[in-house]
This record gives sequence, C-alpha cells and structure tokens, in this order.
Amino acid sequence: MTTFLFRCILLCCLTFTLFLQTGAAQEIPGASDEVLIKNSLIAETDRPAPGTSSTLAVFMEPQSGWHGYWKQPGSIGLAPQFDWKLPEGVNVGEAAYPVPQTLMTGDLMNHVYEHPYALLVPFEVDGSVPQGTSLPITVDIKYLACRADACVPEEASLAITLIAGNGEVPSERKARFDEWRQDLPRPLGSRASFTVIDDARLRLSIPLPASVELDDPHLFIATDKIIDPAAEQVFSREGDVLTVETLLDKSRQTSGSPAELEALLSLGNGTGLALHGRSENGPAQGDDSPRNLPEADMAGEQGNTTLLLTALLGALLGGVLLNIMPCVFPILSLKVLSLARLSGGKREARREALAYTAGVVIVCLMLGAVILALRAAGTQIGWAFQLQDPRVIVMLALLTTAIGFNLAGLFELGSISKGARLADQGGVAGAFWTGVLAAFVATPCSGPFMATALGAALILPPLAALTVFAGLGLGIALPFLLLGFIPALSRCLPRPGPWMESFRHFMAIPMFLTALALAWVLGRQLSNDGLIASFCLIMLLSVGLWFTGIRQRAGKRLAWLPAGLTVALALAGSVLVPHSFPGHKVPAANGTANSAEARVLTFDEKRLAELQQQDQAIFVYFSADWCVTCQINEQRAIHTSRAQQAFEQAGVVTMKGDWTNGDPAITAFLQEHGRSGVPLYLWYAPGESEPEVLPQILEPDSLLALADKAH
Repeated sequence: MTTFLFRCILLCCLTFTLFLQTGAAQEIPGASDEVLIKNSLIAETDRPAPGTSSTLAVFMEPQSGWHGYWKQPGSIGLAPQFDWKLPEGVNVGEAAYPVPQTLMTGDLMNHVYEHPYALLVPFEVDGSVPQGTSLPITVDIKYLACRADACVPEEASLAITLIAGNGEVPSERKARFDEWRQDLPRPLGSRASFTVIDDARLRLSIPLPASVELDDPHLFIATDKIIDPAAEQVFSREGDVLTVETLLDKSRQTSGSPAELEALLSLGNGTGLALHGRSENGPAQGDDSPRNLPEADMAGEQGNTTLLLTALLGALLGGVLLNIMPCVFPILSLKVLSLARLSGGKREARREALAYTAGVVIVCLMLGAVILALRAAGTQIGWAFQLQDPRVIVMLALLTTAIGFNLAGLFELGSISKGARLADQGGVAGAFWTGVLAAFVATPCSGPFMATALGAALILPPLAALTVFAGLGLGIALPFLLLGFIPALSRCLPRPGPWMESFRHFMAIPMFLTALALAWVLGRQLSNDGLIASFCLIMLLSVGLWFTGIRQRAGKRLAWLPAGLTVALALAGSVLVPHSFPGHKVPAANGTANSAEARVLTFDEKRLAELQQQDQAIFVYFSADWCVTCQINEQRAIHTSRAQQAFEQAGVVTMKGDWTNGDPAITAFLQEHGRSGVPLYLWYAPGESEPEVLPQILEPDSLLALADKAH
C-alpha cells in the first residue's frame, strides 16, 4: 500500500508538471506575450524622394543572455529570413549586417549578435511615383533566438507607411543611422585570392597594409559550406599581405572548392572588412553555382540532411555527457544501486537496460512533442522550457528533496530500500520509472553539444526534430545500455554488500545539492517573498515525511498519511506561489568606437561647401589604413614632393577623409557619389559645383596635370 501510494504521487507529480507546460507557456521566456529578440522597422526618412534611394533598418534587441545570428550563422543556427511586401514603384536590396561576434558552444562555432544591432536594407523609390503617394511597406521576418540552454524560433510582421516627398532626414534619425552604418564592415577594395591545400585546407591571401594593427582577428566566410567554422584559423603576415589558413568544410574536401567566396575579416577592434576572394585554382568541378537550379536544390536537401545528422550527433553526445552533470548524477545513483543488486544474469540486465532506455526516450519524445505542438499553435518556446516555469521548479525541488530524505534514511520506501526501484512491480518496471525520473530531471540541464543541437532541432521538420529528441534520450541511456549488453562492463561493478547502505546515504548529499540549485533558479524567477514561500512548501513536505518516518519505525498503520497530506498541500502551493510572488528582470548595456585624424585637412562637408564658394581648387580623397590601393596611390601619386609642390604653387586645398575606423559622415558622402567604399578621389575645379571623379588607380603624374589646370 505504501509503495503504491508513493508511486501514484510520483506519477501524478511528473504527469502534472508535463501537462502544466501548456498553461505555463504564456508566462515563460519565448511565449507569445514575450519576445526574446524585440524588433522594429525604422526608415531613415519618412518622405523618400522619387528617383532616389534611402535606407530601412530592421532593429533587433536581444534580451540579456540571448543572441541572434549573422547571415552565415556558423556551425549551427539560422540566419534571418525576410519576406517583403512592397507597393508599386518601390524595390529593396539585400540587408547589410554589422560585424558579428564569435560564440563557441562545445565544439561548434556560431556567428552571433549578443547586443542590440541593426540590419540596414537599401530601398529605392522609382522616379515615376507621384509626390504625396502613400508607400506602405511590410516585412515578415523569421529568425532564431538562442542562449546557452535553449533556442527559440521567432517571427514578426513589421510595417511602416512612408509618403513620397522631398527626402528630408530628421537630425536625430540621421545620427542614429550614421551610428548603425559605423558598425558595418568597410569594403576592402582589393580582391583577395585563395587556394586549396591537400584537398583539406583553405589558404586565403588578403591584401592588407602591414601598418594595420590586428587584435584577435577572425575570418567569417559568408558563402555557405566553404570552411569548418569551428576550425582553428592561423594568421600570418608577409609585407602587405595577410594570410589565413583553416580547414575546409568536410563536404568541400570531396566536392572541391568554389570559384569565388564572400567573407568578412574582423580586425578584433570592432572594425570589419568585407572582401571577395577568387580561387587561384580556377573553377572547381564541385562548384555549386546558384545559377544551376537543380544543383542548388540538391545542396539545400544535403544541407538539411547535414543539419539533421549534426544535430542528432550533438544530441547523442550531449545526452551521454548529461550523466555526469550535477542535476542528473544523483538520480542515476538509484540505477547504480539496482544494477549492483542484479542477480538474474545477462537476460535480466538487458531487460532492465532496455526498460530504462524506454523510460528516458519516451519522456524526451513527450517533451519534444509538447514543444512542437505549442509551436504549431503559435506559441514560441524552446527546449528545457519546463525549467523556465517557477511552478515546475518548485515541484522538482519538492521531488528531489523527498528523494534526498529517503536516501538519507529519514523515511523508508520499501521499493527503494529493497532495490532502489521507483515502482514495486519487478526489475523492468523499476528500471523504466528510474529512466522516466532521470530524463525529466535531466532535461533542464545544459551540457556541451546540447543547446546548439536542440536549437537546430527546433528549425527542422517535426519528424526530424523528434528524431533529435530521441537521440538525446538515447544518449542519456547509453551508459546503462552498454552495462546491460556488455557483460565485461557489468562485471566491473562492485558486488552487493554493506557498502551499499553507506553509498545510499552518501548520495543524499548531491540530491540535496540539486534541490539547492533548483532553489537558486527560483531565486532568479521569484521575489524574495516567493522564494521564502517555496522554502515553506519544502519544509512542509519535509515535516510530513519526517512524521511518516517516525510512524514507520513505530510500526503504526497508515504511516503514509502525514506524507500524503503534505504532498497534496505542497503540490497545490507550488501552483499558487509563483502567481502570488512574481520576480523581476535586469537589463544590459552596449558601447562604441573612435575615429582617427589625418595629417592633411580633415574632411568636413560644411567646410568643403565654404571652399567651393571661395572658388578654390580642391582635391578631396577618401582613404583607410587597411586599403592597399589607397596606400599605393598615396605613396606614388599624392604624397610625392612633386605633387605637393605643384598643389602649393596652384593654391590647391587638399582634404582627406579617413575611413579606417568608419565615419558616418564619410559613409553617407560616399553613398551620395555612388560608392560603397574607398578609395574615392574628387577634383573640384574653381567655380564648378560638381566634382570630377578620378580613377581609383592614380597615375604618378595625375595630380600634376590637375594642378596645371588650376593655374
């Protein structure tokens, strides 16, 4: 009777907490009433002029601890996907991404943004659009929000209505967009080249002046499936050439390298350089050009298969490693005790191993199915969502406390003291319920490989996602499967004896530590009053179990009555406490970078306009320390003694815009002249309002000829 009562209480607790998630989903991070990465659509001007281009910003604000992804997310992840709905006469281009950060999760490398960031989208209004026309713009976005222990797919529909007008940009808006543009990578200007070594490594040569300082550089390859994002990157310099060597992606080691690639070089100081590379080996046989539609479709299918296999492997390894995590190890002590007591030989060991595995896998599949069902219903949640609900945490704390007191000997449960079984229905049933309990307590834990693997599962089709969840359960159960099916391993277990009682009491310590860790989680979710109320529930349960232990030792009937009453009261309280004592949240911050000064007159658009009104001959050039073409032109054409002497004699004013660390004013000026990067050389002849745009590669005598015109 007593074991039956405990079994019913345990089953009620686990089942209730599982189905409780549907009601709780509206209160956890990722639910429909709380967005993990807030987003908004902002226009640089509310009145874009017909026949001109402007910029839209999709502004993303991750909550503290969460992150979004770059356009190439890395080993696993999901880049934002845009679906634009535009009025007639309006076109948008591709989004420009700021320089991302690197984030290692286990052995996987992700390219992420952990702070607020803006994706800048150029748009153009056709000249035929009449003034005053309403321009409603809508974009549907799908993206992935992740943190260390969970990934949540989110989506949003953003809308804005503009009016065709004069293109006026409010000053506050201009300053904001200028700041966002400063976070974008600058075009390198010179083409890089790469070659494949031994069909396994890629060596990329980047023209970069030796004077450019590098502080923990990293190469982000935007072209998918070129390199292994997690592989080590070896940087070396020789003169004005920076060389990066790293491993090819495994698929490229068999199919060959592409003819071209797109990349971003982070200099490590917040500055990034966008570059294009061309293969020195020429087009490869395996080049998957996007113009070849059948091959592109095949590549997409292969990408899904690769993602599934990678996620499945990560879930399997993560499940194995969960066995040594503090939140799971105490539960596994129950299984260790039962394995040590086995007396039925190989057949019994295999049956128990399979039953334990079934219990673990079924719980993982049930939790995965709940997630997929809630997602299909429009609720956005991630794996380990039960840990994000204080009610479930209180219940788990009650359960682990009860198991801890049982292991310590405060009260006795016949099925545990006679074999560490959670149900008194024979070895198979006991093994199954041990697996159920281990999986339910294990799922809130986060270990290596797990978070990214299960995050990937959330973007896979339902059947593939459930396969990943099953892989996690198989990983958790794998050590016991091996013990059950490999007799040599089971023989390594110590023989039954008096040590088992001491071991049982000792295992109460990590169980109480697990309860303490759950209490710490509650402290992050509830107010102080809520935490105290939760401790009162735990104390109430402990007192009931203590009285039950006293009655057991005295041999009284209905010994389980005090425990049954306090369990019922504690379960009821665990549902009410979080509603009565909600917690609060703490926000985070961000930072900026500086500009450099040049030796000659610093570029200033107002000063330039003043000089034009004075009929001055003006030479304006835009450069950057990392631009090889800029440096060569300066050495052989601009900074020569002949050119400077000629300019002095002709009264030419020289103005330089230094774009090394980015400058919003320079960025906007470059765009006005149809350039996205440096170099740019402009010659303003006296009395002329429009400048002459000079070639990007200057001849040694180019400026001498201009000085002669100014005389």
